[in-house]
Amino acid sequence: MAAADMFEESQQKILKLSKEKPSLRNLLATRLEQLAEKFSELEVAELSAQEGSFEFSSVERIKQGFVKFKTEKFLKQPGLFNQLKKGQSPKFMVFACSDSRVCPTTILGFEPGEAFVVRNVANKIPPWDKSGYPGSSAALLHLKVSNILVIGHSRCGGIHALISHGVNGKPWSDFIESWIRIGEPACARTLATIADADIGKQCTHCEKESVNLSLTNLLTFPWVRDEVRDGKVSLHGAHYDFLEGSLELWTVDLKVSSITTL
Repeated sequence: MAAADMFEESQQKILKLSKEKPSLRNLLATRLEQLAEKFSELEVAELSAQEGSFEFSSVERIKQGFVKFKTEKFLKQPGLFNQLKKGQSPKFMVFACSDSRVCPTTILGFEPGEAFVVRNVANKIPPWDKSGYPGSSAALLHLKVSNILVIGHSRCGGIHALISHGVNGKPWSDFIESWIRIGEPACARTLATIADADIGKQCTHCEKESVNLSLTNLLTFPWVRDEVRDGKVSLHGAHYDFLEGSLELWTVDLKVSSITTL
């Protein structure tokens, strides 16, 4: 039976019942009014959900994400999280790009408490005496780790902006220009090495050069340099290519550099 026919039949039954049993009229009227109010509320809720679907789905995504973490991680590893209550002692400090496609915890499979992660545009580390950029430098001061990793990635927007404008090129957004220009030495080396290559190849080359620049800048921090020299801290560079699903990894110890491709 079609929905319209069912509605008509139900309506006729209610009218017949009200005529045959007048004593039920008040009850039927009350129930019909309540039903009408209920449908009115559902209609408003549906319209609100449609109008604010982005906000609704965002909140649900956050909730679902936490529930998944709690059931699959928190509740299944009580020993780990009880240990983390006492404090943190990560073995890795990771400098990575803020790009949403490059989450180092996901890519490298770090567990909670295993890595202290600092993310910024184009995974840059300024020299230690560079004033005005405490965000990256402050993390290096007190946290004791045995490994520092700088990881770059393919299709990096910050590196593309740097290569597109070139060294000493035309200025762009004041908000980001001074930060991006920290990478000018990497850009200069790239353009000097593969000046005739297309911009895609230049960007890939500069993404790796930028990692090396950050590693070089790390060694301008006296306490980092001393720790590396004494063999207490190892410096690692990496480039994650999310187009190919590959990772290039190299280690620096002031004397020898070894490269591994995964």
